[in-house]
Amino acid sequence: MVEQLKQRIRTIPGFPKPGVLFRDITPLLADPAALALAIELMSNRYRGKNVDVVVGAESRGFIFGTAIACAISAGFVPVRKPGKLPCTTIDCKYSLEYGQDSLQMHSDAIVKGQKVVLVDDLLATGGTLHACADMVNRLGGEIIGISVLIELTDLHGRDSLRPYPVHSVIQY
Repeated sequence: MVEQLKQRIRTIPGFPKPGVLFRDITPLLADPAALALAIELMSNRYRGKNVDVVVGAESRGFIFGTAIACAISAGFVPVRKPGKLPCTTIDCKYSLEYGQDSLQMHSDAIVKGQKVVLVDDLLATGGTLHACADMVNRLGGEIIGISVLIELTDLHGRDSLRPYPVHSVIQY
């Protein structure tokens, strides 16, 4: 099953800058069966775990996060780039594999004690998911897991996310 998904992911060398191998998921997203399989494989371990909310980072984390939230009967919390959320926010600056960035979440998005799953399409250095975890922790959420479609194992992003259990469907 995983091989079926890998066949729907393009590798684009030199994007967004020289030396980077970009894993393009748009062919997978365009294939209804592959998309459904990806969501199923990312969701399964959280069924019956009483997850309250799924947190997804802009932008591809929205695609998988909302679908996973629906699949496991949980709410969804968007994490966005600065200036995109209309109410009071908290923020976190972070490093990613080819630069620096900042993310924000509504300050009332997580209620203390809520069970949370973090979702993104890709785990590289772990910066984006680490920033999400930081904000969830500041609001009192309990992170029970992290689910990604793709993990770039050579970048060791999983190490920066300890002690949270990380589930990746595809590894490169």
